Amino acid sequence: MVKRSRKTKQKELIQSEIATFTTLFTADDLYERLRKKDSTIGIATVYRFLKEIRKKKALHSYVCDRKMIYSKEKNNHCHFICQKCDTVAHFNIEKIDFLQSKIHGEICHFQIDVHGICEKCLLQENNQ
Repeated sequence: MVKRSRKTKQKELIQSEIATFTTLFTADDLYERLRKKDSTIGIATVYRFLKEIRKKKALHSYVCDRKMIYSKEKNNHCHFICQKCDTVAHFNIEKIDFLQSKIHGEICHFQIDVHGICEKCLLQENNQ
């Protein structure tokens, strides 16, 4: 038996608010917007709804700074993390042809974390 989700006014409000985002967002970002429109919506409701639509593949998710972030688009999310100063820089990769040949299936979206030493830390090392 398939469990069906009830369609409620709160869920409709959450779905319509998600539609207004044009960039990546967190559950907290969504909750802050929703609170202004309906103070009865709780953060747990927002998390449950996000989990539900992620399972349905209607929303993409990534981990950034130990937080789940969401996107309506099939974007990629990439970080360069400095091993010396812990600075995290976001960067974009347009094509992943090198990776596609290694995966037997279709890539929807991806997240890549690259670790190294940033330019600033390298300059500090060289000047010492």
